[in-house]
Amino acid sequence: MRQIIECVPNFSEGRDRAVIDAITAEIEKGGKVRLLDVDPGEATNRTVVTFVGEPEDVLDAAVRGVRKAAELIDMRGHHGAHPRMGATDVCPLIPVSGITLEECAELARRLAKRIADELNIPTYCYEAAAFTPERKNLAVCRAGEYEALPEKMNHEGKAPDFGDRPFDEGVARTGATAVGARDFLIAVNFNLNTTSTRRANAIAFDVREKGRPMREGGKVTGKPVKDENGNTIMIPGTLKGTKAIGWFIDEYGIAQVSMNITDMGLVPLHKAFDEVSRAAAARGIRVTGTEIVGLVPKRAIIDAGKHYLRMQQRSLGIPDEEIIKIAVKSMGLDELKEFRPEEKIIEYMLDSGDKGSRLVDMTCRGFADETSSESPAPGGGSISAYMGALAAALGTMVANLSAHKAGWDDRWEEFSSWAEKGRAIQDRLIALVDEDTEAFNRIMAVFAMPKNSPEEKAARAAALEAATLYASEVPLRTMKAAFETFALLEAMAESGNPASVSDAGVGALAARSAVLGAWLNVRINAAGLKDRAAADAILSEAGKIAAEATERETAVLSIVNGVIDRQ
Repeated sequence: MRQIIECVPNFSEGRDRAVIDAITAEIEKGGKVRLLDVDPGEATNRTVVTFVGEPEDVLDAAVRGVRKAAELIDMRGHHGAHPRMGATDVCPLIPVSGITLEECAELARRLAKRIADELNIPTYCYEAAAFTPERKNLAVCRAGEYEALPEKMNHEGKAPDFGDRPFDEGVARTGATAVGARDFLIAVNFNLNTTSTRRANAIAFDVREKGRPMREGGKVTGKPVKDENGNTIMIPGTLKGTKAIGWFIDEYGIAQVSMNITDMGLVPLHKAFDEVSRAAAARGIRVTGTEIVGLVPKRAIIDAGKHYLRMQQRSLGIPDEEIIKIAVKSMGLDELKEFRPEEKIIEYMLDSGDKGSRLVDMTCRGFADETSSESPAPGGGSISAYMGALAAALGTMVANLSAHKAGWDDRWEEFSSWAEKGRAIQDRLIALVDEDTEAFNRIMAVFAMPKNSPEEKAARAAALEAATLYASEVPLRTMKAAFETFALLEAMAESGNPASVSDAGVGALAARSAVLGAWLNVRINAAGLKDRAAADAILSEAGKIAAEATERETAVLSIVNGVIDRQ
């Protein structure tokens, strides 16, 4: 799965648009990250920038942005309503897809070190990236703000994690930066069929982690109960990792529960919706829909769709677009305005820039025409990956039809599990359609490299070996993924809907062709490797898969023919 992270640096400039534009231009330079939002604040004199991309690209973009901010912002004259300690005050990394919070924490530490080493800016690591428990709290790292840095620098227990030194002219100008990692924050509003802010607030207090104050006599109007230290005793709400409040929205003429979900792992979006719905119903109120503020990771919507499919005892191994549709309708995401996945889901926004340039985005005819053209790519490797994807798709189809077959309701989970496995294999093979062409293009790019000096010849030879190894490994991955479809196809031929058994048989034929087609590519590319040990290892593994694929195809077709003969 493609790894995507979000970065949300806060720069200590919210009034000079030229400075803000110069910083964001540096972030966008090279076109490898996508700028999602720029939010300047005049009173705070601070701009929050949001961009996303693959991890290494995001780190490079963050360094460029921090460097430009250090050039253009002088902290010695900075004033604003928001706490701050540096030209780039904070720079958190957030997992979006294909990456964990722990991995983001390691990336954040790397980024903090780069900022200190390359830009000479002191850095603190906070939240998930913190080296000590107390520094998980940003307020601890930023205590005293910019003005406290002369006393904190080069002071045990207060000094930054990277770039520590006595307070000097450089630190005076740039200040220090806090680099961290945190989970994605979902901002969401739940629409209510009431205009009462007081009732919306009551629902919010029922569910939010903080809860509500305990009052004397258990009465709403009673005085808050204090502990021995004089602090108000709170009755916790039912959803940890959430903050919520009730309000009235003039634009829509309804009350809402406005919520921030700060821990998606603990409280998925659908769990928040269900719990707010339960709390609202207990007060005679209904949740009529949901409004997501800003953007959301794809997994939040997919997880929600699968949750409601499970409740309906429906197969989860269906296309993402269908799962998203179930999520939208189940939570009323389109009640107030149309929910456009390409505008609300981060991964789809990133993919929009690639649309039309990938083989998998072509029509069937377009792909066939592109293959038949004079260009050597796409070729057999891409076709093999696509045949494998079709094999997985056929097995998944049989599983989904079986899960939905009348009289087989008690077996829906069995077939749903197979369908999910098939979808996962299909997605891997679809990605390999374009990756095989990318492997060919890497080899072609080597031939454009200069080869005049001995150094250039050596660099060219090394690049060719690396590209050839990659071009051998990609079809090997196609072989492995296509081979995995046999387990699915055999299970569907044996126990799936008998009316679709021929589809499982066609899938087996396609799977074997995919494996053997990719095997040809492995052989021709591995032949060009100078490292014969690596070549032999790849060829040995691929050869075993090719031989076994023929046996597995025969086994599946035997079952298929037996079922057809009995009908």
